[in-house]
Amino acid sequence: MPDYKAMYEKIYHEQDLSDKSFLITGGAGFIGSNLVEYLLKYNAKKVRILDNFSTGSHANIEIFKSNPAFELVEGDIRKLEDCQKAVKDIDYVSHQAALGSVPRSINDPITTNDVNIGGFLNMLVASRDEGVKNFVYAASSSTYGDHPGLPKVEEQIGNPLSPYAVTKYVNELYAQVFSKTYDFHTIGLRYFNVFGPRQNPRGPYAAVIPLFIESALKGNSPYINGDGETSRDFTFVENAVQANVKSMLIENMSTQEVINIAFGERTTLNQLWERITALRGIDLKQEYREERKGDVKHSLADISKAGKLIGYHPHFSVFDGLKISIDWYVNNIDK
Repeated sequence: MPDYKAMYEKIYHEQDLSDKSFLITGGAGFIGSNLVEYLLKYNAKKVRILDNFSTGSHANIEIFKSNPAFELVEGDIRKLEDCQKAVKDIDYVSHQAALGSVPRSINDPITTNDVNIGGFLNMLVASRDEGVKNFVYAASSSTYGDHPGLPKVEEQIGNPLSPYAVTKYVNELYAQVFSKTYDFHTIGLRYFNVFGPRQNPRGPYAAVIPLFIESALKGNSPYINGDGETSRDFTFVENAVQANVKSMLIENMSTQEVINIAFGERTTLNQLWERITALRGIDLKQEYREERKGDVKHSLADISKAGKLIGYHPHFSVFDGLKISIDWYVNNIDK
């Protein structure tokens, strides 16, 4: 397996984080654990995670447990006391904990609401009271809802199409209120279909790229919802890590901000499968079924605001990310 982390040395300048402490909620999850890895690599004074392991995995954080800078708080963001314990003596918070998946939210809107809205509010309150320097949170491109415009621009949103989208929009509203009412400013990262190593291909709510990669590795034809011409702005996880780090370390925040985090390029599901099979050197056709409820047909981000605000410039294309991800799954898919 290629040492893909060595590739990043050509892109990221080494940072001295030795005097900074971080909390990553959902740190045992996909994006959270990749962020933890980056922070520990650059010698953060403390990297604490808060996770209840409902969707996160102990396997994702096993390699960190021997690092003296790593701390695990096993708890639930739906409990304010757990949030208060987790933010104690923390400088920067990246709030990644949430229940993702549009289909999951349609099947169980109550739990999605409790975690994504109640848990988010608890983290805002605890972080405000602790006086953390910066609070960054995982927003979502689902907030754009039925707005037809492409590319998606932060100030132009439509009506939400799922309970999940509602919860993510409410997060932004709460962040706005906390900025105006308590002078507690935040940055919301509207992720566009993040993928990469440690993303779980198993379970009823798995994302499309790990599902496709697992199908390719096992020689199975994947199911595609709709005609395969649905398009997404797929974003490799290291681009999302970059956005989190830059947002947490930004200085002199004076207002609440929301920014798109994506690559800035559309890929259809048919194109995605073609690229994966080409990388694996196999000839395997996809199968089609009806479209899912709550899905938008096309998604593409304008990332110019993120570039201006935090200096975000994604370095990993979809193709680069697919190569790295496939290498990772080859070695880890059954481990």
